[in-house]
Amino acid sequence: MNEQPNNPLHGKKLEAILNELVDKIGWEKMGQTVNINCFNKDPSIKSSLKFLRRTPWARAEVEEMYINVFHGFQWPDSQ
Repeated sequence: MNEQPNNPLHGKKLEAILNELVDKIGWEKMGQTVNINCFNKDPSIKSSLKFLRRTPWARAEVEEMYINVFHGFQWPDSQ
């Protein structure tokens, strides 16, 4: 039963979201978009998961960034 067929986050684990973002845009752009230490200072998936799981506002921003990156918004070319 698929109750959210149009939700791009449906069925996505936070770890998968982070890994896909790191592969696509990297820690630097992630940190520019969501200014949190776990992206800007010695970033790792493990530290990011720990922080995002206990910080709802930051997780919401990361989920929004994921939707923008993979379902619409295009990053401008690096200068």
